[in-house]
Amino acid sequence: MPAMSEPSAGGYYARHIFFCLNERKNGEDCCAAHGAQAGFDHCKARVKAEGLAGAGKVRVNKAGCLDRCAGAPVAVVYPEAVWYTFVDLEDIDEIVESHLKNGQVVQRLVLPPQVGR
Repeated sequence: MPAMSEPSAGGYYARHIFFCLNERKNGEDCCAAHGAQAGFDHCKARVKAEGLAGAGKVRVNKAGCLDRCAGAPVAVVYPEAVWYTFVDLEDIDEIVESHLKNGQVVQRLVLPPQVGR
């Protein structure tokens, strides 16, 4: 998908990014233990500051377990179904600028397809 455009037929947003914020109480690894909430909060603020939020643009959403815990923290962008892992807020900035704003996947942050739970 190219840079921001009108939503597809039947769609309200051009893109969604879902952040796993799941926290496991049993000691298993989870996104919450790897700064997922901070990544979500930063992404939401950046999307708003860049004027990317709203109808026909981007929606930043919380998600429960996305079942890819071994890559924690994870986020996924739709409609492209691109799965990301991130280390710091600069990674989130790059996802916002490159993918959410300009439609270019950030290859260095793509979660390998074999990474699961």
